[in-house]
Amino acid sequence: MAATGDLSFKFWINAKGEILKDNLPKFSGSYVQGPSDNKFVYIDIGRYAGQTDSIWSRRLKIPLTWITWKDIDSCTRNSNSIMETHIQGTGRDGGPNCATVKPFNGWQVKNL
Repeated sequence: MAATGDLSFKFWINAKGEILKDNLPKFSGSYVQGPSDNKFVYIDIGRYAGQTDSIWSRRLKIPLTWITWKDIDSCTRNSNSIMETHIQGTGRDGGPNCATVKPFNGWQVKNL
């Protein structure tokens, strides 16, 4: 449980498809959820994350949309690259943020 400061989550997903046929990559993996045209990952919070004594039972939905073939290519060419996003962890009610992230500035390629 974090009271203050930033949290980081690292996970791997698969990107499939053909760059010449598919406008955007198709994502899969154990963390990926949603219909084929609207994939996302969840961050579980409170009871959903196994914290049985928490007052919170929330999930934060982070879209995988806007990740392009160019982004995938950048990460593939440089093994020191990752896709990264930053989101607000505190919701309007003062508790943990939940539901679909808004505003969402998308994902960026970061070189480590």
